[in-house]
Amino acid sequence: MSAGKLFKLMLGVGLAVFFLWLVVRQISLADLKTAFAAADPVWIGVALVAFFVGYACRIERWLLMLQRDNPSLGWHHCAGPLMASVAANNVLPFRAGDLVRAFGFNRRLGIGASTAIVTLFAERLLDLLMVLLFLGGALACFGTDLTRLAGVGSAVPIAAAAGILGLLLSPRLFAAPARALARALTRVAPGPGQKIQAEIDKALTTLEHFSAGHTMPRLIAWSFLAWLAEGCVFWCAGLALPALSAPLGGWLALPVGTLATLIPSTPGYIGTFDYFTARAMTELGNPAAAATAYALLVHILLWLPATLAGGIYLILNPTRPSPEAETC
Repeated sequence: MSAGKLFKLMLGVGLAVFFLWLVVRQISLADLKTAFAAADPVWIGVALVAFFVGYACRIERWLLMLQRDNPSLGWHHCAGPLMASVAANNVLPFRAGDLVRAFGFNRRLGIGASTAIVTLFAERLLDLLMVLLFLGGALACFGTDLTRLAGVGSAVPIAAAAGILGLLLSPRLFAAPARALARALTRVAPGPGQKIQAEIDKALTTLEHFSAGHTMPRLIAWSFLAWLAEGCVFWCAGLALPALSAPLGGWLALPVGTLATLIPSTPGYIGTFDYFTARAMTELGNPAAAATAYALLVHILLWLPATLAGGIYLILNPTRPSPEAETC
């Protein structure tokens, strides 16, 4: 392991421990146990159904991207590899699941590594768009802002989402200024600038590819349905815990907890996700112990089913690196 990767790993572990300490320092384990004991299994079951509906939408979205290169692909071809990559990200450091999806299943899917990589980039933009939209919507509906958490109000995520939406629908409008910025960076720092310019060219080409015809509106629609279903996971988890006074806060916890995963942490985002998810719930008046129990319950609902499903698929279908990976 390189020194850089070791530093990132230690930083992630340190931040995870720090945020876990923040989570548990002000709650009683007895209160936490009481909140869990009262959980309604019916609502937990509904949350699990919503979880799998959300991933079904994500699989359909990825299939729509891949069918441009391999029209013979079906939903069942893409389901296993996508869940396997999520499972790998949940248990391995450095987002190893992204490498699994980029190189591990290309022969099986009949696609090139470049296609798999650009779909990952498009997914990141689509997911960020949805998280920002849900954040802005939640802040507007609850009449609050995140000044105490992140220093922004509802207008900031909505404006950022509008910018991303414009980029997704009309990437050519952003091509000239983006490439001009890359050329300016190249003059200042030739090495990094050339790499950034290459990445910008690749990203713009990818977005132009997906924005042709009706593909991008369909990708946005599937992304919205996926995140709506995930929001239902957060909401139903709140309904499952009677100790929560405001279970609708799950619609705020969804984007806040998701954005917290951008902070360096351990695989599975232990600590960072839990702290900010609980904070979002307490901001809306929920008791601290119940909010903590809620954060842990949501984390389990999001982590365990995906890890089990993807892990089983990996065991039964070991990955075979593509030629591109073997030459890296």
